[in-house]
Amino acid sequence: MDKPESLEEFYKRKFNWLPENIRNDIGHFNMFRLEPYSQGKTTSIPYRRRDFYKVMLVKGKSEVYYADQVIEVKKQALAFSNPLIPYKWEHHENLKGQYCIFNQHFMHDFGNISQYEIFQPTGNHVFELSDQQVEEVEAVFKKMETDFSSEYKYKYDSIRSLILELIHYGLKLQPNTLADRQPFNAAQRISAMFLELLERQFPVEDNHPQIDLRSASEFAEHLNVHVNHLNRAVKETTGKTTSQVIAEKLIQEAKVLLKHSKWNVGEIAFALGFTEVTHFNNFFKKHLQTSPLKFRAG
Repeated sequence: MDKPESLEEFYKRKFNWLPENIRNDIGHFNMFRLEPYSQGKTTSIPYRRRDFYKVMLVKGKSEVYYADQVIEVKKQALAFSNPLIPYKWEHHENLKGQYCIFNQHFMHDFGNISQYEIFQPTGNHVFELSDQQVEEVEAVFKKMETDFSSEYKYKYDSIRSLILELIHYGLKLQPNTLADRQPFNAAQRISAMFLELLERQFPVEDNHPQIDLRSASEFAEHLNVHVNHLNRAVKETTGKTTSQVIAEKLIQEAKVLLKHSKWNVGEIAFALGFTEVTHFNNFFKKHLQTSPLKFRAG
């Protein structure tokens, strides 16, 4: 998998120029309108990670590829992209909308925004909107545009608050779960630490060519808990065994690498912690009933 697209690469790819404030003390922020749709031609961006965040309001039929998922936007949606997950959009018709991009440093006063579910690999990232919801989101973007084009001394403070407003708007669209409504018990804490440690190993890429932890016992040792304690906590909170959760993540990453990287099967097997290609082939076939090569060609 290629290294994440930087802000500089984004501007060169899209506009062939660099803004003067791309790297400064306050971090980077900018706003854009979505490019007009050309009849009979889809608008697409490359599939890869970016090292910045994006919040986008898109109106028009679209497909978004997040990791190994394909999400269809039937009419209009609010979407959140983050540096952890590779993605691309394909817009098909009647394209309208706008988006803002910013880096973590721009939002540093609000802490680490990647902790919000909409920016986490296991969260929802795309939300189909009603017409009324579109008007509400457009109103926030309009305020953002007004501030951004103004000479107001504290305009970036105002823009940060508006970004946070959009983040909370998306969070309110997240489905409520039983875990959200209950106190965080010991099993949930252990399970959350395990899942965070698991997610932190991905995505595999040139700068991070191999995962470090693969087995339940390795994770337990790293978390300083007994493996049986970890297994009980994960089973209680997810309904799955620790090994099942790890296997699902490995399969997800394998699918992404097979479809979107130039690595051969042996390189992918090594990156995912398999000592033998045959072990990886058997693992992949067990879960998807097809071989890695057939999946890549399909």
